[in-house]
Amino acid sequence: MTFLKTSVAKKVAMAISGLFLVLFILLHLAINLTLIYPGKEAFDAAVEFMATNPFIQIMQPILALGFIFHIGMGIYLEWNNRSKRPVKYVNNNPGAASSLASRNMIWTGLFVFLFLIIHLLNYFVPFKTQDVPDHYALVTGLFKSPVYTLLYVMAFIALGMHLSHGFQSAFQSLGTPRQKCHKFLVCCGNVFAFLVAFGFSAIAIYFYFN
Repeated sequence: MTFLKTSVAKKVAMAISGLFLVLFILLHLAINLTLIYPGKEAFDAAVEFMATNPFIQIMQPILALGFIFHIGMGIYLEWNNRSKRPVKYVNNNPGAASSLASRNMIWTGLFVFLFLIIHLLNYFVPFKTQDVPDHYALVTGLFKSPVYTLLYVMAFIALGMHLSHGFQSAFQSLGTPRQKCHKFLVCCGNVFAFLVAFGFSAIAIYFYFN
């Protein structure tokens, strides 16, 4: 029980919740890519499967709790770290010891969270509370708005930044040997982050211009 109260345990829990959300991001991207290819029928079939599959319905509240836990724990760890270093040195050069992504994890995370609320209000709430006859039209119609499309692209660029550091950081928190695996995990994290940011953004831009 004492271990569960330590900062190490909190970082492990943060890492596990983050990797759990990574799986959701991959699934979400795979489904969204069907908007472009094969197209409407495939996307509608995927939505129907997600809406009727019992396992998916059970996982939805678990996923929501995962998001809430990850965001809450991230805010707590950031606040805890800042409270332990209240004095900022005059000759501070943060870029020398850390990346831009690592220094802004809390801000990219909060920006993605704020966009997630907007996204839920525009898609998930109508999906759950209204009889939506055409989910393909609902999703692609959102991308006809320049404001929504811009926010969407910015949110996934922010998510990409978040993932570029969070991916390798999660595995390090779980005990991956730093010297042996650090470069490999950094490379994997950067590639994964780019694919996520580019994939989601490309979908939005494609439907905005088509």
